[in-house]
Amino acid sequence: MIELAAQPFPFKLDVVNAALVIIDMQRDFVEPGGFGESLGNDVSLLQAVIPVAREVLLAWRGAGGLVVHTRESHLPDLSDCPPGKRLRGNPALRIGDRGPMGRILVRDEEGNQIVPELAPARGEMVIDKPGKGAFYATGLHEMLIERGITHLLFMGVTTEVCVQTSMREANDRGYDCLLIEDATASYFPEFKAATLAMITAQGAIVGWTATADAVIEAVSSSL
Repeated sequence: MIELAAQPFPFKLDVVNAALVIIDMQRDFVEPGGFGESLGNDVSLLQAVIPVAREVLLAWRGAGGLVVHTRESHLPDLSDCPPGKRLRGNPALRIGDRGPMGRILVRDEEGNQIVPELAPARGEMVIDKPGKGAFYATGLHEMLIERGITHLLFMGVTTEVCVQTSMREANDRGYDCLLIEDATASYFPEFKAATLAMITAQGAIVGWTATADAVIEAVSSSL
């Protein structure tokens, strides 16, 4: 059992019963020409956390912890994409449209792949999710139960949408959850700040937050 400095109070976990969940660090959201940019967003805000996330990932791998990668993606026929999701707003490109990196948010397309710096290693779990949350229509909960996982550490994008949704889903399923503050990002920094505050409010109502350095230090000390 290790303990790391966190908000609103220290977070305790055993690496063997924990997983690092990396949410949607895929090219469509992070790189120019993808879906995120087509919505008018500054993707450099998301790219900025890649080096920190990589350091956390390497430390977690070094400790032998389970790693879960998620990608928001849809079947080529879009049968798992509700019309309301595809048609909402007025983006330059919609889900399923062809962009510079292939069809937007469609499985197996170039833009749907995880950025090279955080690419899954052999044996790591990769979850394709049709919704914002990692648990909706994926079987992730059952896979984690089979592995005896009770604690989840989250990083990825975007903080207030897919990351927070996944944390809330996990919280409702009984997992203790921690969000790594400087390894998550939003196109809107004020939304990230609000999310961190909401997560830790009222005695960690959704979960804990901690810096990447705190996580790396604690994990490294367990070796």
